[in-house]
Formats: sequence, C-alpha cells, structure tokens
Amino acid sequence: MSNSGMKQRLHDDMTAALKARDEIRKSTLRMALTAITKAEVAGKEARELSDPEIVDVLSSEAKKRRESVVAYRDAGRAELAEKEQAEADILAGYLPEQLSEDEIKVLVTETIAATGAAELGPRGIGKVMGALQPKVKGKADGGVVSAEVKRQLGA
Repeated sequence: MSNSGMKQRLHDDMTAALKARDEIRKSTLRMALTAITKAEVAGKEARELSDPEIVDVLSSEAKKRRESVVAYRDAGRAELAEKEQAEADILAGYLPEQLSEDEIKVLVTETIAATGAAELGPRGIGKVMGALQPKVKGKADGGVVSAEVKRQLGA
C-alpha cells in the first residue's frame, strides 16, 4: 500500500477499530487518513508523505479538535465537546510526546540566550521563534511557545 510506517499503522489501527466496532476510533482514524490523502494530492502533483509530514498533518488535526473543544464548551455544547476531546485524545496517541510547560520555559530561555535576543526586547520575538520552531515542531502548541517567548522578552 505505502512505504510509510505511520500511514500503515493508522490504516491497521483503523481496521482493528472497525473489527472491534469502536466507532469513535474508527471515524477519527478514517478522518486522519483522509486528511493525509488530501495533503498528498495537494499541490502540483500527488506524492507520498513522509512520516514527519504525516505527524504534521495529525498535529494540525489534533489542534483543530482542541480548538473545537473550547468553542463547544463556551457554547454550552458538552456532548459535542466530549466527542471532539475523544478524537483529540486518539490523535494524541500518534503524536510525539508533548513538552511540559517547564520544558518550554527552559527551551525559550536557552534560545533567547543563544540568539542574543534579550537586548532586542519585543523586537527579538521573530528571531527567537525562528530558532525555536525546529526544536518544538510537533511537540508543543505554537501559541503556548509564542506566549512564553513574549513573556520572557517583556512584550
């Protein structure tokens, strides 16, 4: 089918969920595989995504679910929030371990020191975020990282 271990794992897990009649897992994995297929055919020509690219797609889908949970809770739709949370939890099982708040703070502090952005103040945010992105990609929400950078640079 494909040479991607991650895509094969998702497909195998979806098949297992189908056999086990686990509707939420089945529909979540089907949605994830659809998002991956859409990403593969986007652009000028179709191509097979690598495992890191698949993780990016899954991270994006998980982020959408987390945002939906907040929106549904704010709207008083608890049953829909629970469904979105369940989907986010399933997707989280396929993503790298997320960094803790303390780990993010340490990374931001080290990066500010390494880039010399401390004397730039708020103008150094872009420089720090550019250096941090490769370190935190897929392991932390960009909004949380950005907020910590702004806090430490006094923005």
